[in-house]
This record gives sequence, C-alpha cells and structure tokens, in this order.
Amino acid sequence: MGRSDLHRHAQGGGRGVSGALAGRTAVITGSGRKGGLGEAIALRLAAEGANIVLSDVGTSRDAATPDAMVGLSTEMDGIAAAIAATGVKVSTRACDVRIRAEVQALADHAVATHGSLDIWINNAGIGYIVKPLLDVSEEEWNAVIGVNLTGAFYGVQAAAQRMVKQARGGRIVNIASQAAKSGFPNMQAYTSSKHGLVGLVRSAATELGEHGITVNNVCPNHVTTGLGAWQNAYFAERQGKTVEQYVTDMAARIPMGRPGLPQDTANAVAFLCSDEAAYITAESLNVSGGEEPH
Repeated sequence: MGRSDLHRHAQGGGRGVSGALAGRTAVITGSGRKGGLGEAIALRLAAEGANIVLSDVGTSRDAATPDAMVGLSTEMDGIAAAIAATGVKVSTRACDVRIRAEVQALADHAVATHGSLDIWINNAGIGYIVKPLLDVSEEEWNAVIGVNLTGAFYGVQAAAQRMVKQARGGRIVNIASQAAKSGFPNMQAYTSSKHGLVGLVRSAATELGEHGITVNNVCPNHVTTGLGAWQNAYFAERQGKTVEQYVTDMAARIPMGRPGLPQDTANAVAFLCSDEAAYITAESLNVSGGEEPH
C-alpha cells in the first residue's frame, strides 16, 4: 500500500472556526462508513470546531475485515469532504488498529498535519463476527479481541504519549457498548472485549489524571447503523421473527421506547470531550434510553 493510500492531507481552511473545541484536534478510528457511529461523532466534534482526523482500515486486510463491513478509503474521502465543507480542517489516514505501528503513525499524522493531538476516540470495532459459542474459531476470537480491545489499548497508549508530551491535557473516549455491562448470546468475543474496555479506562485514568487527561467509555445500546441493520437481520432470523417484529420487540423493552441513534452517542462523546467534563474520568457512561441501568 503506497503512501497516497495511507493518508490524505487536510482539507478546509480552518479559518474563523469557533466552538467549544476550536483549536483542538480529534482522531476518530472506525470513522469511514456512511451512517456509522464514527461519522456521527466526527460531524458532532466538527460542529464544535475541532480539527478532524478520520481513520478506518481503508480496504480489506483479511477474512476478518471484508470490504462490505469496513470503512473504505473512497467512502472515508466522501465523509471528509462533507466535514471540510463546514470550514474545519479534516484529513484522513487508513489504519488497522490491530497493528501498533499503524496506530502510532496515525497519532503522528494528527500532530504533523494539524499541530496537536487533543482528543482520541477509539470507535473502530468488529460487531459482525457473531456465532454460537461452540462455533467460534480461534481466528474469529482473535480478530474481535484484536480490534475491539487490543486496538483500543494501542490507541489509548499512542494518544496518551503525545498528550503527555504536549502538557495541555486531553480527552480519550472509547466507544464501548451495552455489552460492556451485560452478556449477549452469540457475542462472546464482542462482550468480552467490551467488558475489557471498562477495566482499561479504570486503569488508564489512574495514571493519566495527573496529566489532565481523562479516559472514559460511552456505552450505547443497539443503534441501527449499517452494522446494526445487519445485526437486526441476523438475530431476527435466529429468533424466527421478521426484522420489523424484532425491532418492535427491541423498542418495547427500552424505557424511552426506541433504539439509540448515532447522534445520541455523538452527543455523549462531545460532552466528555468538553471542558465541562474535565472532572469526569474512569467512567463508562450508558447511553441506552434506560435499557442498561448499571
């Protein structure tokens, strides 16, 4: 993969940009799919004036990262163009979060291109390897843990190294899940990885607090993104229901009466990245309409 495939330079002038996060640079992994949580988070942080670094795997790397389930470079470029139109600076860089060197290079890109690294959002995740316990292969288990947990650790580490050096504090947010608090059938690796993020932020926060760096999780319930729609179809079939009935039944068990929206998660992330959340760290914030109460 050539350098031109790995990253594209900043777009948008960034002049006259205002907002609570103006002058700060945010990296969002897993932000290359239209309609996904990463896109919603990027748009929300851009609305607050942050420079944005979009990142996704860019192309299929192996059986665990099929083109149909990952953010492709062309799709990521389209999201970048929409963000640039708002006036903030935006750049893109392909990154497989399972590879520490690529995560380190992504952090370096943020500093070199935008001048700082102030916000890191670990959003990249595999939620499409879903099988009964007895059918999960070693390769599938490793792929999910590799992206969802090990990749998040690499991101926390890379971001923290640069934030400590900058000596201006920072915000690190992992997109965990309701599955960080409760178990779900056919999602052993996913649930384990998301539970692991709870321990990761609790531990990292104890070390990084003295540097003014907060580390938190956001734990949404089901959100019907492109991946969410695939999950709806999968679980509806396993339960012998139509997708419509499955979604109706899901909404009925949520006190707020609906599944989550990408904007719900993005709003929580924006808050945790704000100055108002400067004293909040080591937390795993539920954004579940009351479905997940602990």
